[in-house]
Order: sequence, then C-alpha cells, then structure tokens
Amino acid sequence: MESNRQTEIEAAVFRRLVAHLQNRTDVQNIDLMNLAGFCRNCLSKWYRAEAEAQGVSIEDPAARELIYGMPYDAWKSKYQKP
Repeated sequence: MESNRQTEIEAAVFRRLVAHLQNRTDVQNIDLMNLAGFCRNCLSKWYRAEAEAQGVSIEDPAARELIYGMPYDAWKSKYQKP
C-alpha cells in the first residue's frame, strides 16, 4: 500500500473513532480508561503532542474541543456523571 493511501485511511479511521466517541456520550472516560487504557483526554493529549512534534502549536483546550466536539467544560456539565 502506498504511504499516502495508508495515511488517508488512518486519518479516516481516526475521524471515525472521534465521531463515534462524540456520539457515545453515555460512555464515560473512566469506563474507557478501565477497559481500554485510554480516554478522550488521552486522545486530545496525543493530538496536541503530535501537532507540536510537527511544529504546530495547539493548546489543551483547543485539542480537547477537537476530540469532544465542544468545549470540555460544556461536555463535562452536559454528559459527565458524578
């Protein structure tokens, strides 16, 4: 498989994963951490770290908003269970 094609597929899979997590607001981050060892916050940190590794500066709130589909505080107040 060509490198560009593989990158396109991986990017599409990532977008699909993010969309899935944005739609599955019933799944709490603690559940993801317990079952999979990562959560939405982990994805946002990985996103930020990779962006910075490629010379693109992004703040944590902006990276979280990309993953959550809304500001993190809004998601927490709307969906996070006590």
